[in-house]
Amino acid sequence: MLAAFIIFLLTLIFVIWQPKGLGIGWSACIGAAVALASGVIHWSDIPLVWHIVWNATATFIAIIIISLLLDKAGFFEWAALHVARWGDGRGRLLFVLLVLLGAAVSGIFANDGAALILTPIVIAMLQALRFSPQATLAFVMAAGFIADTASLPLVVSNLVNIVSADYFKLGFARYASVMIPVNLASVGMSLLVLYAFFRKDIPAKYDIAQLAAPATAIRDRASFVAGWWVLALLLLGFFWLEGLGVPISTVAAVGAAILLTVAVRGRVIPTREVIAGAPWQIVFFSLGMYLVVYGLRNAGLTDILTRTLDGLAAHGVWAALGTGVLTAILSSIMNNMPTVLVGALAIDATTSQGVVREAMVYANVIGCDLGPKITPIGSLATLLWLHVLDKKQIHISWGYYFRVGAMLTLPVLVVTLAAVAIRLQ
Repeated sequence: MLAAFIIFLLTLIFVIWQPKGLGIGWSACIGAAVALASGVIHWSDIPLVWHIVWNATATFIAIIIISLLLDKAGFFEWAALHVARWGDGRGRLLFVLLVLLGAAVSGIFANDGAALILTPIVIAMLQALRFSPQATLAFVMAAGFIADTASLPLVVSNLVNIVSADYFKLGFARYASVMIPVNLASVGMSLLVLYAFFRKDIPAKYDIAQLAAPATAIRDRASFVAGWWVLALLLLGFFWLEGLGVPISTVAAVGAAILLTVAVRGRVIPTREVIAGAPWQIVFFSLGMYLVVYGLRNAGLTDILTRTLDGLAAHGVWAALGTGVLTAILSSIMNNMPTVLVGALAIDATTSQGVVREAMVYANVIGCDLGPKITPIGSLATLLWLHVLDKKQIHISWGYYFRVGAMLTLPVLVVTLAAVAIRLQ
Protein backbone atom coordinates (compact mmCIF):
# COMPACT_ATOMS: atom_id res chain seq x y z
CA MET A 1 0.00 0.00 0.00
CA LEU A 2 2.89 2.37 0.79
CA ALA A 3 4.32 2.06 -2.74
CA ALA A 4 0.88 2.58 -4.31
CA PHE A 5 0.25 5.66 -2.14
CA ILE A 6 3.67 7.21 -2.89
CA ILE A 7 3.18 6.71 -6.64
CA PHE A 8 -0.29 8.25 -6.42
CA LEU A 9 0.93 11.22 -4.37
CA LEU A 10 3.86 11.97 -6.68
CA THR A 11 1.64 11.64 -9.75
CA LEU A 12 -0.92 14.04 -8.25
CA ILE A 13 1.81 16.56 -7.36
CA PHE A 14 3.13 16.53 -10.94
CA VAL A 15 -0.42 16.82 -12.36
CA ILE A 16 -1.11 19.91 -10.23
CA TRP A 17 2.38 21.46 -10.47
CA GLN A 18 2.95 20.78 -14.20
CA PRO A 19 6.70 21.51 -14.09
CA LYS A 20 8.05 23.14 -17.27
CA GLY A 21 4.64 22.82 -18.90
CA LEU A 22 4.46 19.04 -18.55
CA GLY A 23 0.90 18.10 -19.60
CA ILE A 24 -1.43 16.45 -17.10
CA GLY A 25 -1.82 13.49 -19.44
CA TRP A 26 1.91 12.77 -19.60
CA SER A 27 2.26 13.10 -15.80
CA ALA A 28 -0.56 10.60 -15.29
CA CYS A 29 0.86 8.18 -17.87
CA ILE A 30 4.32 8.33 -16.29
CA GLY A 31 2.72 7.54 -12.92
CA ALA A 32 0.87 4.60 -14.50
CA ALA A 33 4.10 3.33 -16.08
CA VAL A 34 5.88 3.45 -12.72
CA ALA A 35 2.95 1.64 -11.08
CA LEU A 36 3.09 -1.02 -13.79
CA ALA A 37 6.87 -1.45 -13.50
CA SER A 38 6.70 -1.73 -9.71
CA GLY A 39 3.92 -4.32 -9.78
CA VAL A 40 1.32 -2.05 -8.13
CA ILE A 41 -0.90 -2.60 -11.18
CA HIS A 42 -0.86 -5.35 -13.81
CA TRP A 43 -1.25 -5.47 -17.59
CA SER A 44 -4.68 -7.04 -17.13
CA ASP A 45 -5.83 -3.88 -15.28
CA ILE A 46 -5.40 -1.68 -18.38
CA PRO A 47 -8.43 -2.96 -20.37
CA LEU A 48 -10.54 -2.90 -17.17
CA VAL A 49 -9.73 0.77 -16.55
CA TRP A 50 -10.12 1.70 -20.23
CA HIS A 51 -13.60 0.15 -20.16
CA ILE A 52 -14.45 2.48 -17.25
CA VAL A 53 -13.11 5.72 -18.76
CA TRP A 54 -13.42 5.63 -22.55
CA ASN A 55 -17.08 6.68 -22.85
CA ALA A 56 -16.75 9.41 -20.23
CA THR A 57 -13.60 10.83 -21.80
CA ALA A 58 -14.94 10.83 -25.35
CA THR A 59 -18.21 12.45 -24.27
CA PHE A 60 -16.41 15.16 -22.33
CA ILE A 61 -14.16 16.08 -25.25
CA ALA A 62 -17.11 16.22 -27.68
CA ILE A 63 -19.09 18.51 -25.34
CA ILE A 64 -16.08 20.81 -24.88
CA ILE A 65 -15.57 21.02 -28.68
CA ILE A 66 -19.23 22.04 -29.03
CA SER A 67 -18.74 24.63 -26.29
CA LEU A 68 -15.60 26.06 -27.94
CA LEU A 69 -17.31 26.31 -31.33
CA LEU A 70 -20.32 28.08 -29.84
CA ASP A 71 -18.02 30.40 -27.92
CA LYS A 72 -16.25 31.38 -31.17
CA ALA A 73 -19.66 31.91 -32.80
CA GLY A 74 -20.56 34.37 -30.02
CA PHE A 75 -23.24 32.22 -28.38
CA PHE A 76 -22.21 32.76 -24.75
CA GLU A 77 -21.43 36.45 -25.11
CA TRP A 78 -24.84 36.93 -26.74
CA ALA A 79 -26.50 35.17 -23.78
CA ALA A 80 -24.53 37.19 -21.20
CA LEU A 81 -25.45 40.50 -22.85
CA HIS A 82 -29.12 39.54 -22.89
CA VAL A 83 -28.94 38.63 -19.19
CA ALA A 84 -27.25 41.96 -18.42
CA ARG A 85 -30.10 43.81 -20.12
CA TRP A 86 -32.67 41.78 -18.21
CA GLY A 87 -31.00 43.07 -15.05
CA ASP A 88 -32.47 46.48 -15.91
CA GLY A 89 -29.62 48.40 -14.31
CA ARG A 90 -30.04 46.76 -10.88
CA GLY A 91 -26.77 45.27 -9.63
CA ARG A 92 -28.21 42.63 -7.33
CA LEU A 93 -30.64 41.39 -9.94
CA LEU A 94 -27.72 41.16 -12.39
CA PHE A 95 -25.80 39.08 -9.83
CA VAL A 96 -28.72 36.64 -9.49
CA LEU A 97 -29.23 36.38 -13.25
CA LEU A 98 -25.55 35.77 -13.99
CA VAL A 99 -25.43 33.02 -11.36
CA LEU A 100 -28.48 31.40 -12.98
CA LEU A 101 -26.87 31.76 -16.42
CA GLY A 102 -23.76 30.02 -15.09
CA ALA A 103 -25.94 27.24 -13.69
CA ALA A 104 -27.65 26.74 -17.06
CA VAL A 105 -24.36 26.70 -18.98
CA SER A 106 -22.82 24.26 -16.50
CA GLY A 107 -25.81 21.92 -16.65
CA ILE A 108 -25.80 21.75 -20.46
CA PHE A 109 -22.17 22.33 -21.46
CA ALA A 110 -20.33 20.82 -18.46
CA ASN A 111 -18.71 22.63 -15.55
CA ASP A 112 -15.39 23.21 -17.32
CA GLY A 113 -17.13 25.01 -20.16
CA ALA A 114 -19.04 27.22 -17.72
CA ALA A 115 -15.96 28.15 -15.69
CA LEU A 116 -13.43 28.61 -18.47
CA ILE A 117 -15.59 30.08 -21.25
CA LEU A 118 -18.18 32.14 -19.39
CA THR A 119 -15.79 33.73 -16.85
CA PRO A 120 -13.76 35.81 -19.37
CA ILE A 121 -17.02 37.00 -20.96
CA VAL A 122 -18.38 38.09 -17.57
CA ILE A 123 -15.13 39.89 -16.77
CA ALA A 124 -15.17 41.80 -20.07
CA MET A 125 -18.79 42.80 -19.49
CA LEU A 126 -18.11 44.00 -15.94
CA GLN A 127 -15.16 46.04 -17.14
CA ALA A 128 -17.39 47.67 -19.77
CA LEU A 129 -19.81 48.53 -16.96
CA ARG A 130 -16.89 50.02 -14.96
CA PHE A 131 -17.44 47.79 -11.93
CA SER A 132 -14.89 48.14 -9.11
CA PRO A 133 -12.27 45.39 -8.60
CA GLN A 134 -14.11 44.27 -5.45
CA ALA A 135 -17.43 43.99 -7.29
CA THR A 136 -15.75 42.19 -10.19
CA LEU A 137 -14.22 39.70 -7.75
CA ALA A 138 -17.67 38.99 -6.27
CA PHE A 139 -19.15 38.19 -9.69
CA VAL A 140 -16.11 36.16 -10.76
CA MET A 141 -16.11 34.06 -7.58
CA ALA A 142 -19.83 33.44 -8.03
CA ALA A 143 -19.32 32.35 -11.66
CA GLY A 144 -16.56 29.93 -10.68
CA PHE A 145 -18.52 28.54 -7.73
CA ILE A 146 -21.81 27.91 -9.53
CA ALA A 147 -19.99 26.13 -12.40
CA ASP A 148 -19.38 23.16 -10.10
CA THR A 149 -22.33 23.30 -7.70
CA ALA A 150 -24.74 23.36 -10.66
CA SER A 151 -23.03 20.52 -12.55
CA LEU A 152 -25.31 17.79 -11.21
CA PRO A 153 -28.47 17.63 -13.38
CA LEU A 154 -27.37 15.60 -16.42
CA VAL A 155 -24.86 12.84 -16.97
CA VAL A 156 -22.92 15.14 -19.35
CA SER A 157 -22.78 18.06 -16.89
CA ASN A 158 -19.53 16.87 -15.32
CA LEU A 159 -16.89 14.28 -16.19
CA VAL A 160 -17.41 12.87 -12.69
CA ASN A 161 -21.09 12.24 -13.51
CA ILE A 162 -20.23 10.38 -16.71
CA VAL A 163 -17.69 8.13 -14.97
CA SER A 164 -20.18 7.26 -12.20
CA ALA A 165 -23.10 6.71 -14.58
CA ASP A 166 -20.99 4.41 -16.74
CA TYR A 167 -19.60 2.46 -13.82
CA PHE A 168 -22.98 1.80 -12.20
CA LYS A 169 -24.91 1.64 -15.51
CA LEU A 170 -27.18 4.55 -14.60
CA GLY A 171 -29.42 5.44 -17.53
CA PHE A 172 -29.48 9.04 -18.74
CA ALA A 173 -33.21 9.38 -17.99
CA ARG A 174 -32.99 7.74 -14.55
CA TYR A 175 -30.03 9.89 -13.59
CA ALA A 176 -31.81 13.07 -14.72
CA SER A 177 -35.03 12.15 -12.88
CA VAL A 178 -33.10 11.95 -9.61
CA MET A 179 -30.57 14.72 -10.03
CA ILE A 180 -32.51 17.52 -11.75
CA PRO A 181 -34.58 18.24 -8.59
CA VAL A 182 -31.46 17.75 -6.46
CA ASN A 183 -29.62 20.23 -8.67
CA LEU A 184 -32.41 22.78 -8.12
CA ALA A 185 -31.74 22.51 -4.38
CA SER A 186 -28.01 22.92 -4.96
CA VAL A 187 -28.48 25.98 -7.20
CA GLY A 188 -30.97 27.55 -4.79
CA MET A 189 -28.67 27.11 -1.79
CA SER A 190 -25.65 28.26 -3.83
CA LEU A 191 -27.47 31.44 -4.80
CA LEU A 192 -28.43 32.04 -1.18
CA VAL A 193 -24.90 31.67 0.23
CA LEU A 194 -23.29 33.61 -2.63
CA TYR A 195 -25.71 36.51 -2.25
CA ALA A 196 -25.31 36.55 1.55
CA PHE A 197 -21.52 36.52 1.31
CA PHE A 198 -21.03 39.06 -1.50
CA ARG A 199 -24.08 41.33 -1.18
CA LYS A 200 -22.08 44.28 0.21
CA ASP A 201 -19.72 44.17 -2.79
CA ILE A 202 -22.47 44.26 -5.42
CA PRO A 203 -23.18 47.76 -6.81
CA ALA A 204 -26.76 48.98 -6.49
CA LYS A 205 -26.97 50.28 -10.08
CA TYR A 206 -25.22 49.98 -13.42
CA ASP A 207 -25.60 51.77 -16.74
CA ILE A 208 -27.20 49.58 -19.44
CA ALA A 209 -26.10 52.11 -22.06
CA GLN A 210 -22.51 50.88 -21.59
CA LEU A 211 -23.46 47.43 -22.90
CA ALA A 212 -23.12 46.38 -26.52
CA ALA A 213 -26.20 45.13 -28.33
CA PRO A 214 -26.47 41.30 -28.06
CA ALA A 215 -26.67 40.96 -31.85
CA THR A 216 -23.14 42.40 -32.17
CA ALA A 217 -21.76 39.39 -30.27
CA ILE A 218 -22.74 36.95 -33.03
CA ARG A 219 -19.68 36.35 -35.21
CA ASP A 220 -20.90 33.35 -37.20
CA ARG A 221 -24.67 33.33 -37.61
CA ALA A 222 -24.79 29.93 -39.34
CA SER A 223 -22.97 28.23 -36.45
CA PHE A 224 -25.00 30.24 -33.93
CA VAL A 225 -28.30 29.01 -35.40
CA ALA A 226 -26.99 25.47 -35.90
CA GLY A 227 -25.95 25.44 -32.25
CA TRP A 228 -29.56 25.63 -31.09
CA TRP A 229 -30.52 22.68 -33.32
CA VAL A 230 -27.52 20.66 -32.18
CA LEU A 231 -28.37 21.23 -28.50
CA ALA A 232 -31.96 20.13 -29.08
CA LEU A 233 -30.83 17.03 -30.98
CA LEU A 234 -28.28 16.19 -28.28
CA LEU A 235 -30.87 16.21 -25.50
CA LEU A 236 -33.29 14.20 -27.64
CA GLY A 237 -30.54 11.73 -28.55
CA PHE A 238 -29.32 11.31 -24.96
CA PHE A 239 -32.81 10.37 -23.75
CA TRP A 240 -34.11 8.45 -26.79
CA LEU A 241 -31.06 6.55 -28.07
CA GLU A 242 -30.08 5.36 -24.62
CA GLY A 243 -32.75 2.68 -24.77
CA LEU A 244 -31.25 1.42 -28.03
CA GLY A 245 -27.84 0.93 -26.42
CA VAL A 246 -26.15 3.87 -28.17
CA PRO A 247 -23.35 5.32 -25.96
CA ILE A 248 -23.73 8.99 -25.05
CA SER A 249 -20.23 9.58 -26.45
CA THR A 250 -21.53 8.62 -29.91
CA VAL A 251 -24.44 11.07 -29.62
CA ALA A 252 -22.10 13.84 -28.42
CA ALA A 253 -19.58 13.10 -31.17
CA VAL A 254 -22.28 13.32 -33.87
CA GLY A 255 -23.41 16.66 -32.44
CA ALA A 256 -19.85 17.97 -32.43
CA ALA A 257 -19.31 16.74 -36.03
CA ILE A 258 -22.47 18.50 -37.27
CA LEU A 259 -21.55 21.81 -35.66
CA LEU A 260 -17.94 21.49 -36.83
CA THR A 261 -19.11 20.89 -40.42
CA VAL A 262 -21.26 24.03 -40.32
CA ALA A 263 -18.36 26.04 -38.89
CA VAL A 264 -15.91 24.78 -41.53
CA ARG A 265 -18.30 25.73 -44.34
CA GLY A 266 -18.82 29.18 -42.83
CA ARG A 267 -15.06 29.91 -42.77
CA VAL A 268 -15.49 32.40 -39.94
CA ILE A 269 -14.48 30.26 -36.97
CA PRO A 270 -10.85 29.05 -36.88
CA THR A 271 -11.85 25.39 -36.63
CA ARG A 272 -8.29 24.06 -36.61
CA GLU A 273 -7.55 26.26 -33.62
CA VAL A 274 -10.67 24.95 -31.88
CA ILE A 275 -9.73 21.31 -32.49
CA ALA A 276 -6.15 21.95 -31.37
CA GLY A 277 -7.47 23.65 -28.22
CA ALA A 278 -9.68 20.73 -27.22
CA PRO A 279 -8.55 18.97 -24.00
CA TRP A 280 -6.94 15.96 -25.68
CA GLN A 281 -4.67 15.53 -22.65
CA ILE A 282 -7.77 14.35 -20.78
CA VAL A 283 -7.64 11.08 -22.75
CA PHE A 284 -4.19 10.23 -21.40
CA PHE A 285 -4.98 11.71 -17.98
CA SER A 286 -8.11 9.61 -17.55
CA LEU A 287 -6.40 6.34 -18.42
CA GLY A 288 -3.13 7.08 -16.62
CA MET A 289 -4.61 8.56 -13.44
CA TYR A 290 -7.23 5.88 -13.08
CA LEU A 291 -4.59 3.18 -13.49
CA VAL A 292 -2.67 4.80 -10.64
CA VAL A 293 -5.89 4.88 -8.58
CA TYR A 294 -6.51 1.23 -9.46
CA GLY A 295 -3.16 0.56 -7.83
CA LEU A 296 -4.59 1.97 -4.58
CA ARG A 297 -7.50 -0.40 -4.98
CA ASN A 298 -5.17 -3.37 -5.54
CA ALA A 299 -3.24 -2.34 -2.42
CA GLY A 300 -6.38 -2.41 -0.27
CA LEU A 301 -7.24 1.29 0.19
CA THR A 302 -10.77 0.84 -1.10
CA ASP A 303 -11.28 -2.01 1.39
CA ILE A 304 -10.84 0.49 4.24
CA LEU A 305 -13.31 2.87 2.62
CA THR A 306 -15.74 0.03 1.96
CA ARG A 307 -15.86 -0.89 5.65
CA THR A 308 -16.63 2.73 6.50
CA LEU A 309 -19.43 2.87 3.94
CA ASP A 310 -20.88 -0.42 5.17
CA GLY A 311 -21.15 1.18 8.60
CA LEU A 312 -22.98 4.17 7.10
CA ALA A 313 -25.39 1.90 5.20
CA ALA A 314 -27.12 1.04 8.46
CA HIS A 315 -28.66 4.53 8.43
CA GLY A 316 -30.68 3.89 5.26
CA VAL A 317 -30.78 6.46 2.47
CA TRP A 318 -29.40 9.02 4.91
CA ALA A 319 -26.10 7.19 4.51
CA ALA A 320 -25.85 9.53 1.53
CA LEU A 321 -24.91 12.36 3.90
CA GLY A 322 -21.90 10.50 5.31
CA THR A 323 -20.84 9.14 1.91
CA GLY A 324 -21.01 12.56 0.27
CA VAL A 325 -19.16 14.37 3.04
CA LEU A 326 -16.44 11.71 2.99
CA THR A 327 -15.90 11.91 -0.79
CA ALA A 328 -16.10 15.72 -0.69
CA ILE A 329 -13.23 15.83 1.81
CA LEU A 330 -11.23 13.32 -0.24
CA SER A 331 -11.90 15.35 -3.41
CA SER A 332 -10.65 18.55 -1.80
CA ILE A 333 -7.43 16.82 -0.75
CA MET A 334 -6.66 14.35 -3.55
CA ASN A 335 -8.63 15.89 -6.48
CA ASN A 336 -12.10 14.82 -7.55
CA MET A 337 -11.13 12.71 -10.58
CA PRO A 338 -9.22 10.07 -8.60
CA THR A 339 -11.75 10.28 -5.77
CA VAL A 340 -14.79 9.43 -7.89
CA LEU A 341 -13.25 6.13 -8.96
CA VAL A 342 -12.05 5.33 -5.43
CA GLY A 343 -15.58 6.02 -4.20
CA ALA A 344 -17.17 3.96 -6.97
CA LEU A 345 -14.90 0.97 -6.31
CA ALA A 346 -15.59 1.16 -2.58
CA ILE A 347 -19.38 1.44 -3.01
CA ASP A 348 -19.34 -1.46 -5.48
CA ALA A 349 -17.69 -3.65 -2.84
CA THR A 350 -20.15 -2.81 -0.04
CA THR A 351 -23.00 -5.07 1.03
CA SER A 352 -25.53 -2.24 0.56
CA GLN A 353 -28.41 -2.90 -1.79
CA GLY A 354 -31.39 -1.22 -3.40
CA VAL A 355 -32.16 2.40 -2.62
CA VAL A 356 -29.38 2.66 0.00
CA ARG A 357 -26.79 1.67 -2.57
CA GLU A 358 -28.30 4.11 -5.05
CA ALA A 359 -28.16 6.89 -2.45
CA MET A 360 -24.44 6.22 -1.94
CA VAL A 361 -23.81 6.30 -5.69
CA TYR A 362 -25.47 9.71 -6.11
CA ALA A 363 -23.82 10.99 -2.93
CA ASN A 364 -20.44 10.03 -4.37
CA VAL A 365 -21.25 12.16 -7.42
CA ILE A 366 -22.36 15.11 -5.28
CA GLY A 367 -19.30 14.90 -3.05
CA CYS A 368 -16.98 14.80 -6.06
CA ASP A 369 -18.83 17.64 -7.84
CA LEU A 370 -19.05 20.01 -4.85
CA GLY A 371 -16.09 18.96 -2.69
CA PRO A 372 -13.49 20.43 -5.11
CA LYS A 373 -14.78 23.94 -4.31
CA ILE A 374 -13.26 23.70 -0.82
CA THR A 375 -9.64 23.91 -2.02
CA PRO A 376 -7.91 25.16 -5.19
CA ILE A 377 -6.49 21.69 -5.91
CA GLY A 378 -9.88 19.97 -5.72
CA SER A 379 -10.31 19.96 -9.50
CA LEU A 380 -8.25 20.69 -12.59
CA ALA A 381 -10.98 23.06 -13.77
CA THR A 382 -10.42 25.27 -10.71
CA LEU A 383 -6.67 25.40 -11.32
CA LEU A 384 -7.24 26.34 -14.96
CA TRP A 385 -9.85 28.91 -13.89
CA LEU A 386 -7.38 30.55 -11.50
CA HIS A 387 -4.84 30.65 -14.35
CA VAL A 388 -7.38 32.37 -16.62
CA LEU A 389 -8.04 34.97 -13.90
CA ASP A 390 -4.31 35.63 -13.48
CA LYS A 391 -4.11 36.43 -17.19
CA LYS A 392 -6.97 38.91 -16.68
CA GLN A 393 -5.04 40.57 -13.81
CA ILE A 394 -7.42 39.18 -11.18
CA HIS A 395 -5.29 37.46 -8.56
CA ILE A 396 -6.91 35.12 -6.03
CA SER A 397 -4.59 33.70 -3.40
CA TRP A 398 -4.94 30.08 -2.36
CA GLY A 399 -5.51 31.23 1.24
CA TYR A 400 -8.42 33.49 0.24
CA TYR A 401 -9.87 30.78 -2.00
CA PHE A 402 -9.74 28.19 0.80
CA ARG A 403 -11.42 30.49 3.33
CA VAL A 404 -14.20 31.48 0.97
CA GLY A 405 -14.51 28.04 -0.64
CA ALA A 406 -14.94 26.18 2.64
CA MET A 407 -17.43 28.73 4.00
CA LEU A 408 -19.59 28.63 0.85
CA THR A 409 -19.33 24.94 -0.01
CA LEU A 410 -20.18 23.18 3.25
CA PRO A 411 -23.79 24.45 3.64
CA VAL A 412 -24.50 23.79 -0.05
CA LEU A 413 -23.04 20.29 0.26
CA VAL A 414 -25.20 19.38 3.28
CA VAL A 415 -28.41 20.73 1.72
CA THR A 416 -27.73 18.95 -1.58
CA LEU A 417 -27.00 15.63 0.11
CA ALA A 418 -30.16 15.97 2.18
CA ALA A 419 -32.06 16.68 -1.05
CA VAL A 420 -30.88 13.45 -2.68
CA ALA A 421 -31.80 11.46 0.43
CA ILE A 422 -35.29 13.00 0.46
CA ARG A 423 -35.66 12.46 -3.29
CA LEU A 424 -34.82 8.76 -3.04
CA GLN A 425 -36.76 8.24 0.18
